[in-house]
Amino acid sequence: MAAQLAPRRVAGAAGRRWLALLPLMLLARPAGALLEGLYCGTRDCYEVLGVSRTASKAEIARAYRQLARRYHPDRYRPEPGDEGAGRTPQSAEEAFLLVATAYETLKFFSWWNSYNKAISYLATVPKYRIQATEIAKQQGLLKKAKEKGRNKKSKEEIRDEEENIIKNIIKSKIDIKGGYQKPQIRDLLLFQIILAPFHLCSYIVWYCRWIYNFNIKGKEYGEEERLYIIRKSMKMSKSQFDSLEDHQKETFLKRELWIKENYEVYRQEQEEELKKKLANDPRWKRYRRWMKNEGPGRLTFVDD
Repeated sequence: MAAQLAPRRVAGAAGRRWLALLPLMLLARPAGALLEGLYCGTRDCYEVLGVSRTASKAEIARAYRQLARRYHPDRYRPEPGDEGAGRTPQSAEEAFLLVATAYETLKFFSWWNSYNKAISYLATVPKYRIQATEIAKQQGLLKKAKEKGRNKKSKEEIRDEEENIIKNIIKSKIDIKGGYQKPQIRDLLLFQIILAPFHLCSYIVWYCRWIYNFNIKGKEYGEEERLYIIRKSMKMSKSQFDSLEDHQKETFLKRELWIKENYEVYRQEQEEELKKKLANDPRWKRYRRWMKNEGPGRLTFVDD
């Protein structure tokens, strides 16, 4: 069983930084102008996808999928008017690259927006705000914001600067995970594709080490390996599992949930607890009444 649970090791930071330079070399082609301006060449990314600047994430994703299907090199078929517009398979390939680039760019900026919203929210939570304020006082950052004399500032300027100081401390001290984590350039699809061979090789090496250490030599699992097996048993992604509180992970380890039998007991307990909560939930009771009286399992005939 352990052989099937070989973890995927993330490449070392130094290797990622070196390989991150590859896209700049690979983009030196007719579509290399994509690096100009806002990463979409001389065109606006919203314009490339045919959406407005107020478009939602769902609208942007829908526009991308439609254009990607139309211009994908393996699926491209000239439509009426394409020949007159000079559309060829080669130009369709460039259009596909431009569309993919525009989508990744807008998604990346949207991710940054979500991250900044998360920081703004945490700055309003007393627990984090008080800690950040204490750190700012210890480092003398708040005193600098209130300097007088020639550098005297208005109350609004001081308040805004103090707010930025608190947010920056929260950014540096708190590791936000899950859907609101800090965006990284390596998370872009282009970088993931380029780094895929490197990650694949790393995975194979890590897989072989896993089999050698735990299947052949019979070593005991370390904390990292135990948490990995627990995560796989729970069918959670790495980002979902990382977003859990530390005390939850400690509970998993104390109950030795990496052992299949222990996890089955835990899973049954969670299911029973969920059933009790649903049984006492008024909304669930109303839903069950509706399913019984008016739901899809009931046929009624109404005379016109």
